Amino acid sequence: MSDPILLGLSGSLRMEATNRKLMREAARLFDPGTFIEADLHLPLYDGDLETGEGIPEAVQVLADQIAQAHAVIISTPEYNKGPSGVLKNALDWVSRTSGKPWSDKPVAVMSAAAGRAGGERAQMILRSFMVPFQTRILQGPEIHLADSSNEFDAQGRLVSDRYEHTLHTLMQKLRAEAGF
Repeated sequence: MSDPILLGLSGSLRMEATNRKLMREAARLFDPGTFIEADLHLPLYDGDLETGEGIPEAVQVLADQIAQAHAVIISTPEYNKGPSGVLKNALDWVSRTSGKPWSDKPVAVMSAAAGRAGGERAQMILRSFMVPFQTRILQGPEIHLADSSNEFDAQGRLVSDRYEHTLHTLMQKLRAEAGF
């Protein structure tokens, strides 16, 4: 059997966002495997654009990456008590592609936020967003990284053994769910 392909989606576009760092730490702990970081720089969903021009190439690339991945991790920030618009937009676009790329896909969700709840509300809402896709979303352990700007060292590694242990456990469960 080949190494697993792990796809990561970050709801933050900033390259140094704590959700990107958390996603990359999850990929490191999932290892070995091939990690692909999805590009969510997509146009805003617009039915007229879809009708006139079809599915944008970047959206189709994302849908194909989801379909080809053995497992997916999604890390969401919490903006105004919910997931980012970037993440919701990506999910909306992918829902318009053919082939149901999310169907039966093992998925782990996590969140990093400045507040003391660590994005718990955003993660709960994200889980509800995933229901129509019929994924195999893991129920835990939950990762809600609070005060996230202080939880990474200069190399982007988690500084708390507690968070790293929990994230490692989640990634081992994701590997098992993906059959590795």
